[in-house]
Amino acid sequence: MNEFRATIVRISQRPWVRLLALGLLLGFAFQGSRSLWSTDEGRYTDGALQMLESGNYLVPAYSPDRINLSKPPVTYWVIAGAVAVFGYNTWAVRTPYALAFVLTLMALHAMGKRLSPERPWLPGLIYGCSVLPFLSANVVNTDVLLTLFEAVAALGFVRWFFGTRQRADVVLMWLGLGLAFLTKGPPGLILLLAVIPFVLAREGWRSLGRGFLPLGIGVFLVVGLLWYGIVILVDPRALHYFLYTEVYERIFTAALRRNPGPWGWAKVYLPTLLLGTLPWWPALLRNLRGAGMPSRGLWPWLRQHPVESFLLLWLLVPLLVFCLAQSRLPLYILPLFLPLSLLLAAGRHPAIDLRKPMQRNLLVAWVIVLLGVKGGVSCFVHPVADHRLAARQLSALTRAHAYDAMVFVEDVNTDYQVEERTPWGLRLYLGKPVYALAWYGPGHTARLCRAVHAGRSALLLLAAPTARQAVHAIEDRCPVRSILHVGTWRNRELEWVKA
Repeated sequence: MNEFRATIVRISQRPWVRLLALGLLLGFAFQGSRSLWSTDEGRYTDGALQMLESGNYLVPAYSPDRINLSKPPVTYWVIAGAVAVFGYNTWAVRTPYALAFVLTLMALHAMGKRLSPERPWLPGLIYGCSVLPFLSANVVNTDVLLTLFEAVAALGFVRWFFGTRQRADVVLMWLGLGLAFLTKGPPGLILLLAVIPFVLAREGWRSLGRGFLPLGIGVFLVVGLLWYGIVILVDPRALHYFLYTEVYERIFTAALRRNPGPWGWAKVYLPTLLLGTLPWWPALLRNLRGAGMPSRGLWPWLRQHPVESFLLLWLLVPLLVFCLAQSRLPLYILPLFLPLSLLLAAGRHPAIDLRKPMQRNLLVAWVIVLLGVKGGVSCFVHPVADHRLAARQLSALTRAHAYDAMVFVEDVNTDYQVEERTPWGLRLYLGKPVYALAWYGPGHTARLCRAVHAGRSALLLLAAPTARQAVHAIEDRCPVRSILHVGTWRNRELEWVKA
């Protein structure tokens, strides 16, 4: 027994075990306490539930009549898998994000063995205790999973280039890139923006060719592109959607209205970097100043510091691309917190030393602050966008009227506006499919009739400006047995329709 206890104590004192324990605490504490808030959280959850209930895991969809190709399927797959295992609840929906957060810390630890061998645990500690990575792990999105797969790809590259040049590491890099591409499309390849110029500058084309190993490329094609190929074969129109809407419009136009313009990047990314890197960025600035920045020119310095030069490329080149693209949201730059964390940990004059009692105490206090914010927001903050609160309100208003589906009719003319306005997360809390359509869009009446007849009865949630027109359209064009007004909810008229 004493020997067993000694073994347990010895294992618990290993840095990677302590990092894992911290990651589990930060990632899973209060993870299911906060309900779904934003339409983004609701859309991804709704799409996953639609997969589970329809059995169609190929093409994501919001409801039985409406597919959604704006994102590849990985996000929906992992949420659907978690819900299938843990049930229909918010904790299950967010479990993959806590797990991805923990695995990212472990990937950073593995990279730290090559890039900061004296303290390999430090990159993971920096990442896990930074505000943006910590908070993002509690939000249903694509970027947390994308960051995990970018970390896997970077781990493969770091082990290959800064290690023994094993072919398996190249394959690992391309596997990570394939998973990243299947998670969010072209942004999954941002690591190559650093890898290609870095390898070319240091070792030339021959070494770069070894990185483009045929087996690795094959793995990427199967993992990253096969799904796209199947979807395009099923519906050739998807190719235009992928290339025009998801690539051209997002990068070069303001179509999505996500902080476009010449200064939109500053409004979004500067505060994200400033606040998201707390509490580390002051140490990072000191670290950079003390890292021996070039007195004889930038190029000699980069040649003498391969680790720092790679990490700077990985940070700055993708950041420039994100700034130039016209679709900008704070979480887009979450993957860049990987090189940021590694850069700070790999510094030659580190300011972080947990052997000092003061720094250990400050770290413990900071962890308590992070958990306090997460728990406090989860338990005491309930904004209007809270989908669980909305579900309770609707249940109270419609208690006497059973229905099989919810049909939202929005007073807009594009599907994108519908996506942004509809509280898709109601499906998780009410257990009913959500249909939504743009009243001023093409074919709106026919789509409304199909949604109404999807079950024996439906609850219509009609935007006030379109309510009377929608009711008249149903009476004139859709053969229904009855329509009953049951109340008003958040500037929407509630109509119970018996098909």
